[in-house]
Amino acid sequence: MIKPTPNPPETASVSPYESIDSKKLHEAADRALDHYLCPPGSTPPPRKHRGMYAVTADNKTEELLVDASETLASAKTLAQNIASLLPVSQRHALAGIAQLIMLGELAVNRALDNLQLPG
Repeated sequence: MIKPTPNPPETASVSPYESIDSKKLHEAADRALDHYLCPPGSTPPPRKHRGMYAVTADNKTEELLVDASETLASAKTLAQNIASLLPVSQRHALAGIAQLIMLGELAVNRALDNLQLPG
């Protein structure tokens, strides 16, 4: 059987950063994006710089509880998934750990439910 195209079709490798004017093209693209996404006279909103895993005094109780709940839910899922891969004797131990994690998750979720938000 004869194929209509060669294996694979030959194409020229063209990258915008390999040409002589690539810096000019990059600057023009930045200007165009700035024109449409950040009009003149407007300033981008300031970013709140805070460490992702830093627990500081300015963290709100609700944020901490939500993060703890999500972390415990992930840990429970990991423990359950790994337990299914282990032999029976080790599976029971890891299933017990998963259950303890679940109890901690339930306690954190109850604390979230009882939390009085300023309103």
